[in-house]
Amino acid sequence: MLSRIAEAVFWIGRYLERADDTARILDVHLHLLIEDPYLPEPLACAGLLDVMGVPVVDGTEVDRRQVLDALAWDMTSPSSITGSLGAARENARRVREIISSELWECLNTAWIGLPAARRRATAPHQVLRWVRERAALVAGIADASMSRDDAWRFLVLGRSLERADMTARLVASSAITGGAGAWTTLLRSCGAYESYVRTYRGVASDARAAEFLLLDRLFPRSVLYALGSAEECLDELTPAPDRAGVKDRGRRVLGRARSGLEFREIEEILADLPAQMDRVQRACSEASDAVSWRYFPQAVTTPWTEEAS
Repeated sequence: MLSRIAEAVFWIGRYLERADDTARILDVHLHLLIEDPYLPEPLACAGLLDVMGVPVVDGTEVDRRQVLDALAWDMTSPSSITGSLGAARENARRVREIISSELWECLNTAWIGLPAARRRATAPHQVLRWVRERAALVAGIADASMSRDDAWRFLVLGRSLERADMTARLVASSAITGGAGAWTTLLRSCGAYESYVRTYRGVASDARAAEFLLLDRLFPRSVLYALGSAEECLDELTPAPDRAGVKDRGRRVLGRARSGLEFREIEEILADLPAQMDRVQRACSEASDAVSWRYFPQAVTTPWTEEAS
């Protein structure tokens, strides 16, 4: 597979998951602000922007409108919902030869339909729900129409890295904002509430909710599942397994992050939750850099110099 195609498919997976999960994080955040009138909005909004990597000027009070402008509507930022959908569409346009027409049309429709969805909505929650539905539709079409070859593996790899990173951010943002019922709202935002209730037979607690989102081996949005899925993709993309140890840097980074969670008690993780989630995010970033270095080498341009007379 050409590296440009692999890179484009990888980033389609990342950007689509980023748009979906950013919509989920914003939905959780807005619900918490509504449900807990005693939660200081400027502090909660500044904390969320910090978790999402958006710089905030010291001493500046941030409200929910500014959070939505930065994380949802900013067309120039690939970290926002609008920017992520645009970047995913652009990458899909470059690889029309390997994706189905149905997948392209769905992505294109999502990008074109976002402004109309904003105009029709009476509240931000409606737009965020629309984004989640469109992302699920695109993911379903990709699942049904793509062959399970290297293009599929790069798509799942990008999606899994982004999902692990964004679920960690979602958990970290909940830890920062807090509030009554924060973990229940968090489970609902991930589509995990019903699965959680069936798994624990309706016995609710913050520790069990955190354990489900972080360490569950069967739920696809848990951090552990996403890290394991990314590892599997890298394993399948490696031409030949190493006889001793693991030489692929991306697999090493992900393996350390996964084992750092998998073999730790949930109480130990909760005692230092923001730091633990920051480690997961850094591991995903390092793994993404390692994948880019190995599979998407940038072309080296040879500079032209005049001959000496």
